[in-house]
Order: sequence, then structure tokens, then C-alpha cells
Amino acid sequence: MTSAPADPKSAWAGEFGAEYTARNVASDEALRARTFMWGRFAQAFAGDPPKSILEVGCNLGLNLRVMPRLLGAELSAIEPNAAARERVLADGVLPAERLHAGFGDKIPLADGAVEMAFTTGVLIHVDPSRLPATMEEIHRVSSKYVLCAEYFSPRPETLSYRGHEGLLFKNDFGGLYMDRFPDLKLVDYGFFWKRATGLDDATWWLFRKG
Repeated sequence: MTSAPADPKSAWAGEFGAEYTARNVASDEALRARTFMWGRFAQAFAGDPPKSILEVGCNLGLNLRVMPRLLGAELSAIEPNAAARERVLADGVLPAERLHAGFGDKIPLADGAVEMAFTTGVLIHVDPSRLPATMEEIHRVSSKYVLCAEYFSPRPETLSYRGHEGLLFKNDFGGLYMDRFPDLKLVDYGFFWKRATGLDDATWWLFRKG
């Protein structure tokens, strides 16, 4: 087992993150799983879906590839890894003007710039020291909805990730959002069981501002 780089941000922006991107493939199976996931989210919007959406940490854009089938929103993303951004642009997933370089703790958008900001499997990779700032930014740039789907634990846990320490953290992310932002109201929540869905045993929460 080896230690992660001193700054986990450098891992995800650098070669470690590029290797992560290379391991992921926009296969038919992976896209079917994401289509199922977004079909469930679309139901949770109950006839009032967001018209503009920011994904925080899109990697090669598996979510962004299927979302247009189910939602008519304008899509954008922020992603720290250059190799991942190149994949998104090369495959025509997003235009360059709606793909931003950077991390979730400093999003280059105005307050309320999008109607929804979301993460799937991203908060689990944010160092706990930077998690509050990341959640603050996600909350800040969204005018209506905040959505996350992450590994759940009722208490903070740090786990080894591909032989590294300091790169994978489990928590009650929905509870953290509710405790930090009193204006967020729970709309819906659920669980995607990997054995049935092909997704990664993720718990999800959809919040609405107001």
C-alpha cells in the first residue's frame, strides 16, 4: 500500500486522475446504468426539472452523455483533469465554453448561475478539509436544486483507494447538506444497489432551495 500525494488535488488533476479516466469507458452497459439513474432522478423532479445543470467533476461525462435523453436542460461541467476534459470535448459531449477547468471548491460561475448543481461519486474523493468549501460552492451556484449520489456512511470514514490512502471518504453527505444549509428542503432520496443497477451502491439525495 502506498500513500497518496501530499495534496490529493494533485492526484486527481494529474496522472492518477488520467489513469482513472482511462479505466472508464462509455460502454453500452455503463450508459444504460446512467440512463436508469437519471430516469429515477427525472421522476423526483415531479414535473419541474431544472433548465440548466452543472456537473461538478464530470470525468469523461457518462452522466452528460445520457442526460439529454431525459432532460431538456442546458448542461455544463467543471473537471480538474485535462485528459478527462479532452475526452469530453473530443466526443462532443459539451462545447468548450461550457466545460470549465478546476475543482468544486472554486467554481468559476456566478451565484445562482444554474438551476441545479450535482455530484455523483465526487464528494467521496474530496479531502474532508475541503469538503465544506466544495459544498458551499455547489450550493452557491445553484438557484433551485442540489443533487448528490455518493457512498454512504452514518459517520465519517477514510478508506484505502487503489492502494492509496487519503483519496476515498464515506459520509452522510445528505445530512451534511441539510445541517449546513437550512434553506435546503429534501425532495427525495434513495439507493442504487449495484447488483440490480450496475451502479456503485450509491445513496442519493435531491434538495430544493426555498
